[in-house]
Amino acid sequence: MDDRELLTLAARAAKITISWDGWATAPMVLTDDGADTRTWNPLADDAEALRLAVALRLWLHVDKYGASARRPGDAWLGCEAHKYGGIEAATRRAIVRVAAAIGKEQ
Repeated sequence: MDDRELLTLAARAAKITISWDGWATAPMVLTDDGADTRTWNPLADDAEALRLAVALRLWLHVDKYGASARRPGDAWLGCEAHKYGGIEAATRRAIVRVAAAIGKEQ
């Protein structure tokens, strides 16, 4: 699954309405009237990733080699730090992967 699909499904899980503009690397959050408000990229933004984890009530496990996330009762989905640019990026990606899995179920 590419980043665009991960972000689209994660937004669905969090009930965030987004729009992609052409070849943008991150979607825009839309208001109820359809106006773009800001970019939304929990793969790159720590605050967005934390808000996503809290909204979905995810469990996190972080160590020096990587990070994992899950919903209570589900399997852990992990990301290795050396593959994703460090522990922070791996943690954000683990959160988005679980959110995307939830969004795919909806």
